Amino acid sequence: MSQIHATVAGVPRIGPNRELKKALESYWKEKATGRELSTTALRLVNDYSDQLSAAGIDSVPTLGRSYYDAVLDTSALFNVLPERVQNIADHANDGLPCYIDRLFATARGTADIPASAMTKWFDTNYHYLVPELNQDTDFRVDDASLLSDLQSQTVRGDKIRPVFVGPLTYLALAKTTDGSDALELLEKLFDAYGRVLTHLAKLDIDWVQFDEPYLVTDIADNDKDRAELLARTRAGYRKLVNTLTAVGGEQPIKLLLQTYYGDGDTAINALSGIGISAFGVDLVTGRQAELGQHQDAELLLSWTGEEQLLAGVVDGRNIWRTDLAAALATLRSLAQRGPVGVSTSCSLLHVPYTLEGETTLDDDPELKSWLAFGSEKIAEVAVLSRLLRNEATEADYAAFEAAVQAVTSRRESQRTHNSLVRDRTAGITDADRRRSPFAQRAAAQAEHIELPPLPTTTIGSFPQTDEIRRARAQHRVGELTEAQYTEAMKNEIKLVVEKQEEIGLDVLVHGEPERNDMVQYFSEQLEGYHSTQYGWVQSYGSRCVRPPILYGDVHRPQPLTTDWFAYAQSLTNKPVKGMLTGPVTMLAWAFVRDDQPLGTTADQVALALRDEIDDLVAAGAQIIQVDEPAIRELLPLQKIQQPAYLEWAVGSFRLATSGAADETQVHTHMCYSQFNELIGTVSELDADVTSIEAARAGMGVLAALRDHGFELGVGPGVWDIHSPRIPSQSEVDGLVQSALDSVPPTQLWLNPDCGLKTRGWVETEASLKVLVQAAHTAREKVAENAAAPALVH
Repeated sequence: MSQIHATVAGVPRIGPNRELKKALESYWKEKATGRELSTTALRLVNDYSDQLSAAGIDSVPTLGRSYYDAVLDTSALFNVLPERVQNIADHANDGLPCYIDRLFATARGTADIPASAMTKWFDTNYHYLVPELNQDTDFRVDDASLLSDLQSQTVRGDKIRPVFVGPLTYLALAKTTDGSDALELLEKLFDAYGRVLTHLAKLDIDWVQFDEPYLVTDIADNDKDRAELLARTRAGYRKLVNTLTAVGGEQPIKLLLQTYYGDGDTAINALSGIGISAFGVDLVTGRQAELGQHQDAELLLSWTGEEQLLAGVVDGRNIWRTDLAAALATLRSLAQRGPVGVSTSCSLLHVPYTLEGETTLDDDPELKSWLAFGSEKIAEVAVLSRLLRNEATEADYAAFEAAVQAVTSRRESQRTHNSLVRDRTAGITDADRRRSPFAQRAAAQAEHIELPPLPTTTIGSFPQTDEIRRARAQHRVGELTEAQYTEAMKNEIKLVVEKQEEIGLDVLVHGEPERNDMVQYFSEQLEGYHSTQYGWVQSYGSRCVRPPILYGDVHRPQPLTTDWFAYAQSLTNKPVKGMLTGPVTMLAWAFVRDDQPLGTTADQVALALRDEIDDLVAAGAQIIQVDEPAIRELLPLQKIQQPAYLEWAVGSFRLATSGAADETQVHTHMCYSQFNELIGTVSELDADVTSIEAARAGMGVLAALRDHGFELGVGPGVWDIHSPRIPSQSEVDGLVQSALDSVPPTQLWLNPDCGLKTRGWVETEASLKVLVQAAHTAREKVAENAAAPALVH
């Protein structure tokens, strides 16, 4: 195959009905064999390949069987899983890779081994396991399982394209255990990939893909370092191309260099002219998308037509139907300069599999007509490809006309505009985003809320048991009345409050048994959102979420949480936190409208939350937590775009919370992102207390807080809840001491890293008792230090 006409940049792996999730969790619980897990994973790979081929995709990207995360797969491929898991013996388990137990130990930890750090994949809600390397890391190829998977696909006749995380991106996302620079390993990793390519040459494949999304970021702080790094990357890819030529004979495998989440100019400028056969670029995100709105603008000036361009004109991250007329015009304009194929802007792992069977939309044909999930996007790619090549069928022309009508319908629909919401948003003033100075608030809160030093609390959710899920399902289908469901949830709240008091926590939560998801729960009650039934996407490992669809102006028709809070507070004399999800996260973890600025939408959500805070305070709430785990996630990848984002993101949070009186303590929570570079932003949010993920990262973020002069309250996580293990007392004591080394005890709170909904009760109770004991021990030490006489010199 000389060129690729129609493809997608990447594929999901979890399954349309979350089959891989279920198989993984059954395997981890020893309810399923390795053979059952591997068979499920292979079937999902083959089924998706068949779907792509049947739709008219002529080059099928594949990861082979991927059991957790592509970055973690890369670490396994090169035998660089962390040193602490290397003593776990090879375990060839019924078709699973021999390293599978080491891989899962890296991702999830064991009773004795902590898991690797996990953070967000660029500016998405997908997560990856951070590689742990050092200056002596030796990349040793272990590709037997991958080659077996690829061979089985080629035997079936699939025109597959193996996809790898590019060397530059992999190393840029890694951390080192010895303080060295992981990018110093770049040449060694290119050489290791060269050995993999020599093995691929034995298979019946035409293309191989390397993903380098790091090339859309500011890859270095200064021009000299940037030029050097790009030169080294260019040399590395030239070497890979030469390897393919040397081992491929007359028809060597072609190399596709794929970028996404931003402009592809850097990649093309740096790597063009060295034998790379095609560049895949995102024409939906960033500057190219803005240029595409102007008919006279010339897109992607870096591309001269020397290599094929795979134009990502179909959005792989959002669920709106493509404007096929605009996309086709873009494709035809580009095709005048060189060979063009049609693709998605990025992997389809970010969107649900299909609209088929989404019964929640059957009664809303207008909204449904505006949407395209994974299978619909695949069809859009194929239609555009045939139109571009003048090979369209009558069905293609009909699909084109339907898309044009849907785009017009959405643009003109009254459902997307609410005049009352818009008038209120237009009336926001700077004063609406300001609270009293922190010192004044802290004094009022100390008088109003009785708390010990180093207060203990949790992030919000408690275990979502089978009984809770069963009650929710029965309520959904009418097997439980509203009154019966309410009573069942109250019983769960009562249990959670009693257990927290027994454990000895200082600030309690109601446990959120009624909440299926921290965004979806609110979206189901806010106007302007639609919640799907089967719109699952992978967040990490076996964790899946159903992002709601934010299609119109947002407002709150009635209180959202006050009844549940009031019941929990009636059960205890200790303060119970009111629990809300912040405006940025309500956007980031939804499929958000793209027809107005994000800041406008965020302010609409913030006003709804501001009203909810008023109602919670009226119901007796002394402490209210407004979670913003996604504020780092949406940070633009280019520094020049970051100030504008931070202005509206911080502004929307402050709009939501600044109506609270001084004596009301406002908390926020952030998790699983790299916050060291955003310490100033955390301070600007002006929350009285910020709880933050820290256990896996070894409290590193606290040093940044100290250096910044952070004066607000902070609660570093001292228990990594995403690992199914109970931390030892010495482990948590050590983390608390590390926290005290960076944060004055008057500012410090103690809590887990994140909510506890995915954990079981046995580990939850045991781990929280460890946390509370660590707090008591630390309080004694603080008191002793305070009472000790000062040394006289």
